[in-house]
Amino acid sequence: MIRSIHRPLVALLTSAVAVVMAPAPAHAAPYCGITWGSTAKTATTGDREMVHDVRAGRHQCFDRLVIDLNGQDTRFGSYDVSYVAGVREDGSGRSVPVRGAADLQVVIGAPAYDEHGDATYAPPSRTEVVDVSGYTTFRQVAWAGSFEGRTTLALGVRARLPFRVFVLPGVAASGEGPRMVVDVAHRW
Repeated sequence: MIRSIHRPLVALLTSAVAVVMAPAPAHAAPYCGITWGSTAKTATTGDREMVHDVRAGRHQCFDRLVIDLNGQDTRFGSYDVSYVAGVREDGSGRSVPVRGAADLQVVIGAPAYDEHGDATYAPPSRTEVVDVSGYTTFRQVAWAGSFEGRTTLALGVRARLPFRVFVLPGVAASGEGPRMVVDVAHRW
């Protein structure tokens, strides 16, 4: 009689121990393998490039902003890209509002003018530098100015999402300068 009472109790305890000792399920893989994070990305090397164009593209896992540069070097590495409470215009400090739940400030260590003060790039519209309507993550690209050797863009995004910044080198003696790339993931 005692054995028959203990059997269910032993079976219950054995099951409980098995559940506690079972390996934890693996965490879900990051979205599209993206592990970029949302903290500031900065590089500081002396360069002599100038902003030549700004364009955007859509990819399966992220939206992309490209800043085309021209100048003396085939390499470039001067930028500061970070989420901020609000982007400010270069020189004046005026607010540059953009659509979206998060403001990504893109500062390029290159002016949008040459050594004579002539524009090397003038956006078609200061509030809509690039048409990003229909993009998954981007909501607006606005011009925040070019002042004292640097250019600032305000990138309005859907939410504070992971992003990366990298530079593609130019090709010597080809007229093709380096390109700075900002990718913002569609989701975490």
